[in-house]
Amino acid sequence: MAVRRITVLGGSGFIGRHLVQRLAGEGWIVRVAVRDPQAAAFLKPLGEPGQIIARRVDITDPQQLESVVTGSDAVVNLVGILYERGRRTFERLHVEAPQRLAKLCKTAGVKRFVHVSALGVSEAGAARYARSKAVGERVIRDTFQEAVLFRPSVVFGPEDDFFNRFATLARISPILPVFTDDIPNGAGPRFQPVYVGDVADALMQGINNSACLGKTYELGGPKVYTLREILALVLRETGRRRRLVPVPFWMARLEARFLQYWPKPLLTPDQVTLLREDNVLSGTLPGFKALGLDPTAPEAIVPTYLGRYREGGFFVPRQVSSSPHLK
Repeated sequence: MAVRRITVLGGSGFIGRHLVQRLAGEGWIVRVAVRDPQAAAFLKPLGEPGQIIARRVDITDPQQLESVVTGSDAVVNLVGILYERGRRTFERLHVEAPQRLAKLCKTAGVKRFVHVSALGVSEAGAARYARSKAVGERVIRDTFQEAVLFRPSVVFGPEDDFFNRFATLARISPILPVFTDDIPNGAGPRFQPVYVGDVADALMQGINNSACLGKTYELGGPKVYTLREILALVLRETGRRRRLVPVPFWMARLEARFLQYWPKPLLTPDQVTLLREDNVLSGTLPGFKALGLDPTAPEAIVPTYLGRYREGGFFVPRQVSSSPHLK
């Protein structure tokens, strides 16, 4: 069997580690392009000796990008940011870098180019994040028409920054905010959380299945949840009693003006704008069904890792009676 080589940009991240493990299991030689190769060393035991190679790459540097793309049969771009810092802007990472990468892939004769975007992106969107992601998709299509694009909803799993963030907040705060314009009974925006393992399986289809070429897929879980329902699930699994308090978006935006300056912001004004829109499947694009996959519900996975937030940890049984205090 011929040796297959693939480059995964952002391969040490949340989705990347799951994808790299699957690629190694299928025998790919995996070149992982990251900012810090030492921090990505944990990936190497996922494959055979020498099968997974971490390379230091600045995705905004054309020469460094060319060096990791050349010789690859496939390239996967997982690079994305939720907030801007210095040179790491939405324009640089979501538009300019993917455009440059698509051109390099086309020139190098890469057979498969897979790019991960986000659900609900639109060039007419109010949030800069969503607009930049949408423009990034367009510039890729202009150059590499056969690229396979994926738009996942909020991704969850043991290392996520979604359920884990709410569970961490519940440990220290007596209240959890439900951002809404419907005061006092609003349930907040709707989400369709998708399991990271399912996203990795979908990406594998995009890499291996020629029927995926040139298509865009929306990836969402089997169920839609309001923000209030998400928070209630977190409280149920962590055994915490906390008050769910409706917070108007104007107040959230005011708080975000200060929180955005934290080293890792809890909330930014652009994220507040993004939260005003539901993050659910549009129904106009193919998804898991077209890929022959069945998405996993959060209730099947979340209990396996949120238990560590209970008082006493996993070894303390979840108290069903510890339901959230609603307001």
